[in-house]
Amino acid sequence: MTAERGVAEDRSDGSRCLDPLFAPRGVVVIGASRQPSKLGAVMVRSLSRFPGTVVGVNPSDVDPRAGRFASVTDAVEAVGAPFDLAVLCVPAAVSAQAVTDAAAGGVRAALVCSGGYAEAGGPGLTYQAELVAAGRDTGVALLGPNTSGFIAPGIGLAASFVPGAATVPSGPVAVIAASGGVNHALSFLLAESGVGVSLAVGLGNAVDVTAADVLDHLLDDTSTRAVALHVESVVDGPALMSAVRRLSERVPVVALVVGEHDVSDFARSHTGALATSWRVTRAALRQAGAVLVDDERSLVDAVTAMSAVRLPPNPRPGVGVVTGQAGPGLLHIDGLRGRNVAVPPFADRTRRRLGDLLPPLTFQANPVDTGRPGETFADVLAAVAGDPAVDLLSIYVLAEPDALDLPAVFAATGPIPAVVAMGGPAAEVQKVGAALRPLGVPVLTTPAALTAAVTALSDDAHIRARRRGESRAVRPHPTAVARLLDRPALDEEEAKTLLGVLEIPTPPRRACADRAAAHAALAELPGPLAVKLLDAAVTHKSDVGGVVLDVRDGGDLDRALDTLEAAGARRFLVESMAGPGVDLIAGATRDPVFGPVVVVGLGGVVAEALADVATAPAPLSSGEAAGLLDELAARPLLDGFRGSSAVDRDAVGRVLAALGDLVVAHPQVESAEINPLRLDGSSVVALDAVMTFAERGPGATDPEPHESALHEEVPRDG
Repeated sequence: MTAERGVAEDRSDGSRCLDPLFAPRGVVVIGASRQPSKLGAVMVRSLSRFPGTVVGVNPSDVDPRAGRFASVTDAVEAVGAPFDLAVLCVPAAVSAQAVTDAAAGGVRAALVCSGGYAEAGGPGLTYQAELVAAGRDTGVALLGPNTSGFIAPGIGLAASFVPGAATVPSGPVAVIAASGGVNHALSFLLAESGVGVSLAVGLGNAVDVTAADVLDHLLDDTSTRAVALHVESVVDGPALMSAVRRLSERVPVVALVVGEHDVSDFARSHTGALATSWRVTRAALRQAGAVLVDDERSLVDAVTAMSAVRLPPNPRPGVGVVTGQAGPGLLHIDGLRGRNVAVPPFADRTRRRLGDLLPPLTFQANPVDTGRPGETFADVLAAVAGDPAVDLLSIYVLAEPDALDLPAVFAATGPIPAVVAMGGPAAEVQKVGAALRPLGVPVLTTPAALTAAVTALSDDAHIRARRRGESRAVRPHPTAVARLLDRPALDEEEAKTLLGVLEIPTPPRRACADRAAAHAALAELPGPLAVKLLDAAVTHKSDVGGVVLDVRDGGDLDRALDTLEAAGARRFLVESMAGPGVDLIAGATRDPVFGPVVVVGLGGVVAEALADVATAPAPLSSGEAAGLLDELAARPLLDGFRGSSAVDRDAVGRVLAALGDLVVAHPQVESAEINPLRLDGSSVVALDAVMTFAERGPGATDPEPHESALHEEVPRDG
């Protein structure tokens, strides 16, 4: 038992053992009732298929002959068997005491179904705190509260009050959902797909057992071959990432994150505002190894395929598309290309073989349109699968029993990584699917479903290849960095000096204490010049008229200084202007859930208006950071749009990685932002920089820097 939460017992790897919850020897329903409509009675009926012992507890309605006892202790004495799991069907106000009483009878885990806790506010906050304390004090692991429960069909356990939950068949997909309702909706969809579930859990308020705990529980569950993860909110980001990372090494994890359209309050810098929780959560899960989808139907389609097929790690696996009907095939190929899935051209040898097998009017490139499938269909599949650029077959056909026996085709071709979508009468599609699944071939029903499944398989292979090939170690920092950060705030000159130490290019510039120094800078620096208000308290100078551009001579400079002094300037920054190019916002900030994250997007107000940004948890390698540019809708602007030079992605990656390392290594840095970062071919230069620091109370001392910050001296950048 830990000091923080209820733990039935720990496993040798330090993770929680949740067998008392998900594989109990016996179950006791606290709040059992003889009234059929009551929650306790419904739960007892749902548990009737469980092969272990199931009894009820209700001090107000004791009937040992009907399996209802006054307490768990009485039940244990009467039955002579232990009860690992208690299902609480009692009001929130008495749930904490119910947990304490159940623990006295040997219960080690509790499913808390009732609502009225923190989600209800008011007294519910107190009830939830008391429940958590009871679990912590007794060592009882708590699932919920405010959840409809879980199902484990493989052992006949349906700890759920949802009608029909016990009918969901056993299968290879585990469901972990923030919502009990979503948990059951996904489970029923998987049942309709002929797949079934190994374990399906609704977390509810997740006061104790979390998604990370359930993911770790599945590490040794060989019956689970894919995981559907539904996320609404995250309390401990690093724990969730670690659990996804561990499990996705063994089985694919597909995640659906809710909250795309939430609007968060603006942080003190643009970067913090752009790194919304939904965006960061998705980025963190993807970095940890999860495949991302956008809706529940795609989630089901993805795990349906991935529970049967998983490609080896591959930066860009090639898909060979074969269709018996041109229209659905066109929908599918259009979807794949829109998702940047590789559909490579066939080798000459493959095309010659297809020419021998198919009529001349059929399309024989990639995709292959066979027309109505004929007797050569198996040979067509073998030819496409044998192409050196093809790693996965994607097939669409109609159910035509007289023309195509697809199970016989796959039995003849042998094991080929393939996904099939089949249209036709539901009964026939289900019949073919049932015959193909034992052969390792998943069957879907629409071109869109096929696209979602193939995209997920491709993404999984890419993520695993990237994860194996990249290192995320924080770069050592010179002691000059720690010294520059040893102050309450940085003005733009100081921030750019820090960037220079980090080897991020900045324009030639001078910090000027008065007008005479500004005129001296005019004579020394290559023009034209930008002249700015220099004050650490003013982070967005253009908003207060604190920037004047295109200063070329003394007259221009005097007018600029007049403008800045009118805006409150007492010091000035004079610097050379950069040439034209594409502007990005590049930064790192400290997410309250996941910690340091890197953010990149179009520069200026465009980033805020369009939210065209990409983010990932830090630290990042420069290669990973450069890869974020591929996630931007504006990426064509970076690749030589209308004759412009393609930007140096590697240089951008180095900038992003350096900013991420800075926030990781120095806990006092809340965010580091460059806006804009000007890109022009091989030229990358930071035109403005803002550093924000965590607020410190009276008497606070500077936090110790990350050990990598203590390194050799680097000269101050001029």
